[in-house]
Amino acid sequence: MSGIREVITGGDFKRMVSGAYSEFLLEYENINSQPGAGTLPGTHILRTMGAAVMPLADTKDDSIGGLSRRVATAAVFGARGNAGVVLAQMFRGIATGLAGKYDATGSEFGKAFQYGILYAQRSLPDENENSFIMVAKAVAKGAYHAVRDNMPIVEILNKAIQSGEKIISESGQHNAGASIMISFLKGCLKGLDGNFVSPTVSLSLGLGIHKNMPDPRNDLVRPYCVRLRVKTSNANISELERQMKDFSSFSIVERLSGGIDIHLHTDHVGKALEQALGWGSLRDVKITNMSEVHALPANDALITVAALAVAKDAEEAQKLQDAGATILVSGSPQSSPSLAEIIGAAHSDLASNYVLVSSSEDYRLVFKQAKKLLGNRVELVLTDSFDKAISALKKFSAALSAAENAKIMNEI
Repeated sequence: MSGIREVITGGDFKRMVSGAYSEFLLEYENINSQPGAGTLPGTHILRTMGAAVMPLADTKDDSIGGLSRRVATAAVFGARGNAGVVLAQMFRGIATGLAGKYDATGSEFGKAFQYGILYAQRSLPDENENSFIMVAKAVAKGAYHAVRDNMPIVEILNKAIQSGEKIISESGQHNAGASIMISFLKGCLKGLDGNFVSPTVSLSLGLGIHKNMPDPRNDLVRPYCVRLRVKTSNANISELERQMKDFSSFSIVERLSGGIDIHLHTDHVGKALEQALGWGSLRDVKITNMSEVHALPANDALITVAALAVAKDAEEAQKLQDAGATILVSGSPQSSPSLAEIIGAAHSDLASNYVLVSSSEDYRLVFKQAKKLLGNRVELVLTDSFDKAISALKKFSAALSAAENAKIMNEI
């Protein structure tokens, strides 16, 4: 294939994404050892990529547009740490550029990649001198000229890599952010060439997961919120809930007048609906992609406002609760909570509104992304240490609104 006749298929895209994951498997420890991009950025990137590749294992979709959207949804929802959020936004931009396409020409894919660079840049609006942004701009420029000249996708990626490595050499910015961008591009290139080990094959053979290496199966995300009512009078609630748990990370099954209400988070919407159909007629079905901006009405919330914080262990959890935290999410700067964990807590309907209290700079972009997706239902208090988070939480009052609390709590 060459020039404008080249066609990039869904299979090619799968190999590129798997190649990028494979490359990060090789490079994540090296990235961790480099300055910049927060605490253990290589690990956060690898776990974000793990979430991104898992939907490829059993999807029946062959279209490049559909596959890119699935990968982007999983990456955004499974993003960990600041580095993971930026990478996930790149996937989101690529999916936007490929939307509605079954296959794509090299030129179309190159333009979609430029969308990815743009989305990644936008996720760091306050960090214009960030090394990732600097390399991304050089990469975008190299890719642009290659796309304009109707080069094959392999050449587009090669030109992008060359441009990125040139700016790194000239600026001396040999750090984590720059390495993440170059590793991603090299992985995509290796994927196209077939020069990688498939994560799915590695796992099925019991290979590729070393003692300290994150297992992508632990980072599988369930990004679709499904709410529905089953019109039935004699269903076994406990049995229905057991079946729903087989393909959901969160599920509530309640008997109400006229039927059963179901609320669950899943990555297999079709399976959930098919299972529910066996119990009776379905009513009021609502499916929400939680990785996109969405309204989140509170359904019979128990309290008006709650404070959410991140704890690394039982000792921190107790201190945060004593200070005023209502909901705790497990995590640390070394093992940042995913966006899925933050959004999932808000979807639990414990409170009508939430104040999200960050205790590390490594959580900032994840928390900001949660705010972007959930809008006015959440407010942010972004501190840079555990002690400051404790001080902020001590100012929290259940008698005030989330906005009022955030204003007071940010005055530390």
